[in-house]
Amino acid sequence: MKKLVGLPLLLVLSLVFTLTLAAACGSAAESPTEAPAPTAAPQPTAAPTAMPEPTATPAEQMEEKSMSADEELVAYAASVAGGPGAIYVGDLNQLTGPAPEVSLGGIDEEGKPDGSVPLESLERHLRIYESDYYHALLHKAKLLDPTPLTSSGEEFEFQYACTNRALLPCKLMEFFLIPNVAERTNDQLIINLTSFPELGISGADNMTLIRDGTLDIAEIYTGYVAGEVPALEIQSLWGMFKDHKAQYDATTVLTPDLEQMIADESGGSPIITHNWYVGIDQFFFCSEALTTPEDFKGKKTRSHGAAISDWINGMGAEAQFVAFAEVYTALERGILDCGVTGADPAYGQRWYEVTTHMNGFLVSLFNDNVVMNAGNFDKLPPDIQAILIEEGAKHELEALRLAAIQNEVGVKKNELAGLEKVLFSEELQALSDQAVLNNVVPGWINRVGDMNDPIFDIFNEKITPIVGIRIEEDGTVVKIN
Repeated sequence: MKKLVGLPLLLVLSLVFTLTLAAACGSAAESPTEAPAPTAAPQPTAAPTAMPEPTATPAEQMEEKSMSADEELVAYAASVAGGPGAIYVGDLNQLTGPAPEVSLGGIDEEGKPDGSVPLESLERHLRIYESDYYHALLHKAKLLDPTPLTSSGEEFEFQYACTNRALLPCKLMEFFLIPNVAERTNDQLIINLTSFPELGISGADNMTLIRDGTLDIAEIYTGYVAGEVPALEIQSLWGMFKDHKAQYDATTVLTPDLEQMIADESGGSPIITHNWYVGIDQFFFCSEALTTPEDFKGKKTRSHGAAISDWINGMGAEAQFVAFAEVYTALERGILDCGVTGADPAYGQRWYEVTTHMNGFLVSLFNDNVVMNAGNFDKLPPDIQAILIEEGAKHELEALRLAAIQNEVGVKKNELAGLEKVLFSEELQALSDQAVLNNVVPGWINRVGDMNDPIFDIFNEKITPIVGIRIEEDGTVVKIN
């Protein structure tokens, strides 16, 4: 019996052990840490090739290129910051620093030149540096991709005639553009500075003198040459502008038209550069204060162009054209009662020695054109031609950097020299406004003559929105706002 009972017990124990072992194996098979029993291995497939990088669209490529160029221009601006040649690319502080020559910058408390271009002056002229015109100059100067000099052994020497050596634009040419051109061309192009008084010319026939080769390079002031090409005087219609912004906007919007007219009439090269005349708000420099319309009557007054003569006559005075270099003596001897010019030019000619009051003023901030005889320009190799144009654009950028301080110190220098500033009363300002409508603009229309001249369409399209004056088809002048 014991054997019969024990045998089943052994079988039971064996069965329990087997079931327990099977359960344990089953749990292990379900565990995520153990690999499942392998199945038949699949046939290997070829590894996929790498996905190609997406190609940038033309618009994206242009944007990347633009961003790269912007970054390069920012780096360039940083490299030339703090002095002559500095440019504005978002940071006005980089324009501060000395001028190329001490007389081209600011003055100290005693009125002595210190050559500074301070931040506060730049801030008041920010509109210039953010204008489309300024940005176009940055492109024209090719700062990031300057034309390489490939010519060698060439020798070109030309004379540049500026209005007067005492004027700031002439000094900037002498101390900035001329040496920079010589340096970039390895002295293969030399420009020598002279002036109208030294050459015995008035500037009135400069278009002809450029065309026939009498002058190599010269500045063309539209007020001087209005006798030859009256349409050009659109830039010099004195008294129209209420502030510097208005005249800057008018000057820059007219630049392409004026350049084309001057090139056509002078037979000259492309415009080399523009001289910016700043610090030249127009005053009556006299030996008395002019406070009423009666004070102007009969005053023999120096003029420097047809339109300014119309304005002087409209104020009740008597305009007389006198060469700039001769005005000092005429005032000293009583041949003239007054002289009209800008504050800084008057200071340069020491009018404070022969007058006591500066009465005014007419807003003034404009440029003139520097043009080269076409035959002389054509003699230059293409690389030197391009370098001359690029340096001309850089010269203009520098002129606009200096404009901030020059626009502010002209009057101050005269006051420190002893002149008394007398600002126009409301009555005199109203008289000035009437002189513009009744004398200045109508006088210009009469000089142009032909009402079909396209210059009047240019005036109405580009100048009317700025000054609120329109020229009708019959030649009448109306104030529209």
